Amino acid sequence: MKEEKKIETDSGIPIQKVYTAADKKNTAEELPGNYPFTRGVQSDMYRGKLWTMRQYAGFSTAEESNKRYHYLLSQGVMGLSVAFDLPTQIGYDSGHPLSEGEVGKVGVSINSLEDMETLFKGIKLEEVSTSMTINATGFILLAFYVALAKKQGADLSKISGTIQNDILKEYAARGTYIYPPRQSMRIITDIFEWCSKELPKWNTISISGYHIREAGSTAVQEVAFTLSNGKAYVQAALEKGLDINVFGKRLSFFFNAHNHLFEEAAKFRAARRMWAKMIKSLGATDPKAMMLRFHTQTGGSTLTAQQPLNNISRVTIQTLAAVLGGTQSLHTNGYDEALSLPTEEAARIALRTQQIVAYESGVPDTVDPLAGSYFVENLTDEIEAKATELIEKIDAMGGSVSAIEQGFIQDEIARSAYDYQRQIEAGSKWIVGVNKFQIKETTTPPVFKIDDSIRQLQVQKLELLKQKRDAEKVKLALQEIRRRADSGENLMPAVIEAVEVLCTLGEIAGELRAVFGEYQ
Repeated sequence: MKEEKKIETDSGIPIQKVYTAADKKNTAEELPGNYPFTRGVQSDMYRGKLWTMRQYAGFSTAEESNKRYHYLLSQGVMGLSVAFDLPTQIGYDSGHPLSEGEVGKVGVSINSLEDMETLFKGIKLEEVSTSMTINATGFILLAFYVALAKKQGADLSKISGTIQNDILKEYAARGTYIYPPRQSMRIITDIFEWCSKELPKWNTISISGYHIREAGSTAVQEVAFTLSNGKAYVQAALEKGLDINVFGKRLSFFFNAHNHLFEEAAKFRAARRMWAKMIKSLGATDPKAMMLRFHTQTGGSTLTAQQPLNNISRVTIQTLAAVLGGTQSLHTNGYDEALSLPTEEAARIALRTQQIVAYESGVPDTVDPLAGSYFVENLTDEIEAKATELIEKIDAMGGSVSAIEQGFIQDEIARSAYDYQRQIEAGSKWIVGVNKFQIKETTTPPVFKIDDSIRQLQVQKLELLKQKRDAEKVKLALQEIRRRADSGENLMPAVIEAVEVLCTLGEIAGELRAVFGEYQ
């Protein structure tokens, strides 16, 4: 008798030939908008309001990125999503020796409040929701944004958006950290505290599984490590005396969408259920504080440089997975992003992919359309069980911070990445155009290039800024940041004051490097 082929999801969950009602472990009848929110955080989901269509953009100078933002807004984007260059992400001004070769390359270069003004020229911050993918220097970029809103005469209570601000995944998967973990956690809880009083509609953190997945984790690990990090942030905020029912409503998440349509949709459903149970066990009583609200980005690591137009199909599948899984906002990648930053054409096609799913596919017409599928319900339960097991292992080590310090999370991700690559090289996993259905490539799509002269432009702007600002005010503002860092007082008021007197990002980050040290 021929042995039946073993088929598994990317997380190693075995897939049966057929599923029946007996395969659904969680038999509770659940409704969208109700705890534990498996079926969605709103009772009517996209019938009431579509997900926010964002396009992640930022490159070169603030002037160039501003042009792209105006173009995207004219094409139907509902919210902006800012990519920053590496020097901005790790707290160096453009003139720093370590910035050489990196200014404006993977995102926009922001050194000062003046750059922020240019970035949002002609855009009223009260009228747009802005997501900023920034972590170690998230508090400084938030200060720039707040200072700009004040200059525009905006009502801070109406300003909405998100800073990623998730430093734990930087230690585990991505690497753009500055300060040691415990000092970084202190900055994050300062942001929670300040925003809860001054910026009530702002999402103070976007706890990110995206980069964990990009580093090579499985879907199960993405859920487990992300929710475990979320738990660590909640516990740190509780230790600071913050109210979980207040700050809990401003926590958001950021997940990846890969190609296994059903595993990805089930992953989002499982994550919602798990987070609701977890935050309830930590003391939340307000249902809104128990809701896992999340942004999704289609999987960058799934894009291929070979036959790049095939990536449009991949992004479409991933868009469907995110929408079927109940995302609150979505960024779709350009087909050319395995080669360069997206061209304008690729960014437009990526946005149109979302719009076609929204307005032509019928997928948003009913809430959680995959609910009741024996297969999807079983996968949701399996992902919850396996991710819970991993979280319990991390809890036994003392939580995420300890697990990262011990290298456990990093090692788990590295092992999964290695196993996945080995399967591709052995041919047991097929990637169309890479190890199956290859062709001889005869054309290369146009790529988007950033000129190295950008750095010189930014350095010139910095020199002019330093000539015209009040040096004494700058000195006093930086001294106040250092004093608060030593005393344990909330840093945010001092950082906002510093950016308003035109202190630069590198100066503020450097002041805290002197107090907190750097993580090695």
